[in-house]
Amino acid sequence: MRFTALWNVCLVGMTVPFVFAHPGEHEKRDARAEMMKREFRQHTRRGLQRCAKRFESTGLNARAEARRRSLYDLHRRRLRARDTDDVLNTSHLVNDSSITANSCADSLFSSSSTCVLNPEGETGPYYVKGELVRSDLREGQDGVPIILDIQFVDVSTCGAIEGLYADIWNCNATGVYSGLVAEGNGNTADTSNLNATFLRGIQATDSDGVVSFNSLFPGHYSGRTTHHHMVAHLNATVLANGTITGGTVPHIGQLFWDQDLIYEVEATSPYSTNTVTITTNAEDRVFSDETAGSTSDPVLSYVWLGDDLSDGLLGWATVAVDTSATYDPNYSFVYTSSGGVAESGGGSSSSSSSGTSGSPGSSNSTGPAGASGTPPA
Repeated sequence: MRFTALWNVCLVGMTVPFVFAHPGEHEKRDARAEMMKREFRQHTRRGLQRCAKRFESTGLNARAEARRRSLYDLHRRRLRARDTDDVLNTSHLVNDSSITANSCADSLFSSSSTCVLNPEGETGPYYVKGELVRSDLREGQDGVPIILDIQFVDVSTCGAIEGLYADIWNCNATGVYSGLVAEGNGNTADTSNLNATFLRGIQATDSDGVVSFNSLFPGHYSGRTTHHHMVAHLNATVLANGTITGGTVPHIGQLFWDQDLIYEVEATSPYSTNTVTITTNAEDRVFSDETAGSTSDPVLSYVWLGDDLSDGLLGWATVAVDTSATYDPNYSFVYTSSGGVAESGGGSSSSSSSGTSGSPGSSNSTGPAGASGTPPA
């Protein structure tokens, strides 16, 4: 069995406006936004330091351990911040041969771990509104299977956020996103990809603020390192067609994987068929933004589920959210009862203490799915 050191990830919503493009996703900045970011980091750092003891006293950590034992085994975490160089130079691999699948929780998950503050992430241009509420996102796609276990906590109250809808998406093994046709996203002549829904889905958090997804390790495309996208919805309503509508968006973020693990995965098929040059974590602007100023370690904690990558990985993160923030995430396509439709909308992903988000899925139902796309040219 193979295991990795378990460094927990806490990501905190920021109040910073962004504008996006793809590939590479360039953003506009201004001095006021940078000042707001610094002030928010100070506020949230104090909040998370206060939360650490409450996570223990209320049993939130203990229940997280029990839940992850059912996925693989237990883990334990503590809170602190890291900077970009520290994150990049940290190896998450454990080489202790005495650890086995039957090891107790204390020996397997007793490593000191991190809770980090994260500037609000980018939506990116490939967010598709109206995706389905479901936990299995694979749809027969080839690649390394992963289980994502993500917990959301309120940075102000230190409590778990129940009923939050986590909207997750990533590209497939050859760097193609489902649900759209665009330059830089596989074969632009393959219009069937508009109706595809692979590696996209939404789940509601339970009483401990937890969602779990069955997905695949992302591939790569020009200008970006390997990553997952995430949008959090509060007070949304589930429609009869299996999508959500209404509510607000208090968090937008991205999650990453260790660079050495990325190289291992990229050496396997079908990842290796993608001839686009790999952008590393160290070269990725979004990774740098999310780890700058000793405030973030957005790399997923993970363990191997067997002796080979084909057996899959279990990865997890704890996401600390400012529930008073409100964002209007950009989108370029909407999934409807007739399939995907090009329809750009959303704001600049700026936040405020009031206002509303978009209403994903208001006219959607389960449509065609399964197009695999082709590797980028």
